[in-house]
Amino acid sequence: MRWIKILDDKKFLQEGRVMTVEANHKQFCLAHYKGEYSALDNKCPHQGGPLGEGSIEKGLLRCPWHGWDYDPISGKAPGFDDGVEKFPLKVEGDEIYIGLEEEKPRETTVSDLMVETMINWGVDTVFGMVGHSNLGLADAFREKVNEKKMQYIAIRHEGGGAFAASAYGKLTGRPAACFAIAGPGSTNMFTGMWDAKVDRAPLLALTGQVATQVLGTGNFQELDLVKAFGSVAEFNHRVQSDSKHTELMALAVKHAILNRDVSHLTFPDEIQQLPAKGKKAQTPEGRITPLDITPPQSMLKQAIEMIKAAKRPVIIVGHGSRFHMDTITELAEELDCPVLTTFKGKGLISDHHALGCGVLGRSGTPIASHFMNESDLLIVMGASFSNHTGITPKKPTIQIDFDPLALSKFHRVDCAVWGEISVTAQLIIEAVKGQHQAESQREEIAQRWSIWQAEKQKRLSEDRGQGISASWVFHTMNELAPENAVMCVDVGNNAYSFGRYYESKNNSFLMSGYLGSIGFALPASMGAWAAVKNERPVIAVAGDGGFGQYMAEMMTLVKYNMDVKVIILNNNELGKISKEQRALEVDVWATDLVNPDFAAHASSMGAKGLKVRDKDRLHAAMKEVLEHDGPALLEICTDVMLV
Repeated sequence: MRWIKILDDKKFLQEGRVMTVEANHKQFCLAHYKGEYSALDNKCPHQGGPLGEGSIEKGLLRCPWHGWDYDPISGKAPGFDDGVEKFPLKVEGDEIYIGLEEEKPRETTVSDLMVETMINWGVDTVFGMVGHSNLGLADAFREKVNEKKMQYIAIRHEGGGAFAASAYGKLTGRPAACFAIAGPGSTNMFTGMWDAKVDRAPLLALTGQVATQVLGTGNFQELDLVKAFGSVAEFNHRVQSDSKHTELMALAVKHAILNRDVSHLTFPDEIQQLPAKGKKAQTPEGRITPLDITPPQSMLKQAIEMIKAAKRPVIIVGHGSRFHMDTITELAEELDCPVLTTFKGKGLISDHHALGCGVLGRSGTPIASHFMNESDLLIVMGASFSNHTGITPKKPTIQIDFDPLALSKFHRVDCAVWGEISVTAQLIIEAVKGQHQAESQREEIAQRWSIWQAEKQKRLSEDRGQGISASWVFHTMNELAPENAVMCVDVGNNAYSFGRYYESKNNSFLMSGYLGSIGFALPASMGAWAAVKNERPVIAVAGDGGFGQYMAEMMTLVKYNMDVKVIILNNNELGKISKEQRALEVDVWATDLVNPDFAAHASSMGAKGLKVRDKDRLHAAMKEVLEHDGPALLEICTDVMLV
């Protein structure tokens, strides 16, 4: 036995009172009654009520949960043969000590093995919230954080955690995990999980669950999470006592990586602390294949022949090309042809590259649409042909994608090539080098950029006296934003203006693409920061409507000193929706917003917050925010009509 101090000054515990104390990771009820002190097990044996939160009434210690009584000194239940355990106690001067056996070493659990397996497979980042039904799994995370084998970021809303994990997957191609309790904590993650799924970002969702023995009985926060996540999770299972635990985790991560999809495992409460019994974690050695797939020869030959014959080919790249741009750019330079991007693919080629033509579609530039319309061949790589992008079906088209189901998904494509994009592009380069008829379009690209720059200059002069124009905001950002920043973009007019006016350099862009979920930018910036740390700047661009959805996550930025800069375009309106109502020829209704002072909100949380209403002050304010060491927010009062 060893004596552990549990109270520095016995006078702190008044006569007739009880309190909770802790030693050796165990809680005790310390009681003071009729001049005596006692230490009792803190858990009432009936429902586990914390006796240290109870009170002494009529000489008996009453459980705060259901009123059962115990003798405060002996721990006996008067009139019954049960009670709570009493522990040795001694008082030395004013200090009180409890006598306990030496604490046993922490036993390796099933959760420990599954978390170690997860890390071995490359998932070392978790965004989550600890709660009563996931404590065993959380303790396994704590162990690995202490060993510096993983990073855990405690978010303020589970939805923000799921969006952060989605953004991490979009940026890196590797899954991060989001983590929540049973019931509402898990359902809060649903939207972010769908964001990852439809944008083909790998994500691992880990959820707590009520104990197996009470499943189906209507227990508190009981929800069939396997059934609930059946539509969003491609790999979706409940961990059981007799499961092959490490195999489940290995398969969950493997599915997320190879299918670029969502995997979900839910952990009933009693499973999480099961002893591992000498079992070992798994590794990916020999369990995952390289993905450099060579395309079928017949389709590759057809694509090569079409490219050789084209005089004005155009390359269109989507988000699926983000890890293949070196080879794609080499192909573009061989053909001397324009490179256009989808909105999700913004920045895959710099707008300052001689062949870069910006974004195609609703969020794009007239440069991109001009070259698509004037082309005689479209070479589309890693793009989805969404309505937002508007890739015309009227031009001869080659589509190259790693996913055979993405090929010819919405309409017939002249040449659909299934293969890993870099491998396919390299084979095409080798086959067409010096043997094609493509005309150089560099000079024409420069001319079209000059026309667009002149148009943007005209828009900079627009001022209705009702806020700063979006063109002026992004003109200023073009001058000041670090050229290698990761830019996290929200949904709304701010996003359309961003796509149109911001000229990418060596940036990466993250957005909620197919789902188009408002509120994405701020939590996405947490995912981006977790991926790049201080190697690259991170900027979140949001409207007031989007920022308001997850504004509590500013506290997360501050807690972890995330060097994230938040730029808010505040027009006190859901401006994109108002625009759609006008287009539908109905009244503008229920889109006005009553906002707090966002800059003051950021300052109150410990970040730097600035607000600007005058375009003449915008440059200095944005510069101050972007150069600040730590999280900072710039609120810009903008004109809803000048987008």
